[in-house]
Amino acid sequence: MKHSKLFNEIIGCDNSDAVFRYLISTLKDTITKWDYFINWGKVFENIRDIEIDLNLLNYLIGKDNIEQEFLYLLKKQPSIVKLIPILIACRQDEFKILIQYDRNNFTYHNFTFKPKSSLTDAEASEIVLFAKETGFLDLLKNKKIKNIVDYVIGVEAGLDSNGRKNRGGTMMEDIVEFFVKDICQRNGFEYISQATSVKIKQNFGLHLTVDKSSRMLDFAIYNKKNLYLIETNFYSGGGSKLKSTAGEYKDMFDYWKKDGHKFIWITDGIGWETTKRPLEETFNRIDYILNLDMISKNILEKIIVGNL
Repeated sequence: MKHSKLFNEIIGCDNSDAVFRYLISTLKDTITKWDYFINWGKVFENIRDIEIDLNLLNYLIGKDNIEQEFLYLLKKQPSIVKLIPILIACRQDEFKILIQYDRNNFTYHNFTFKPKSSLTDAEASEIVLFAKETGFLDLLKNKKIKNIVDYVIGVEAGLDSNGRKNRGGTMMEDIVEFFVKDICQRNGFEYISQATSVKIKQNFGLHLTVDKSSRMLDFAIYNKKNLYLIETNFYSGGGSKLKSTAGEYKDMFDYWKKDGHKFIWITDGIGWETTKRPLEETFNRIDYILNLDMISKNILEKIIVGNL
């Protein structure tokens, strides 16, 4: 990593080793925001698309002859077929179920819940079988569920919570974009989020060498003189992913340096405390590694404005 008087002026580090120690000592343990837990907007958007059909299923609550009633409802309103997976907290619309096995044989049964304009008796019976064997019909018959719309809101909230890992990465991008956008607006620079080589060529007329066509960078900033490529991530825990990411960015830096572009890796999280060695190796190789503390102290802006 390059060292300049900039680091001495802003964070009191007069050499690269001191900058790396500062980087490690100011890592944050969390960037959790309120929207990390549940994206309620997404939950209710998903509900809106199916709410009418969900209310149709309320007809089944408390019915003694529920299998016959469900069969009747399916034939009357085949659109409710698409609801079955979400009722058991799944997103896929096809299932291959192991229904019997012994030492000589494994028997599977395929079920599909793709929307249809009509159902044959056999298709409707298959759906009833699936709902029965997964236990869902018993929940309705015994009134364990009082309202299916409310029930599915809970299911959607649970499924959305599975996306927290991805939201951790998105939150880091959101925080960094706050600073990137502010820097660009005040200095008359342009930036692209989710930048590809194609977008960079279209917007800035610059060539970017990539190792694969799907390569996408979190941000690309053009200050009319230099193109700054920025990747961001946050690691609250250690693991092999950190080492591989550090190695990957070393390799990509070589591509981009030959193109004449700058590379800034903005990373944070106490996960790096147990994986310092690969981070330091990349730190000593590429243009810049910064953390959130550093960009909040205007180091990112000084680098870009100063063409450093």
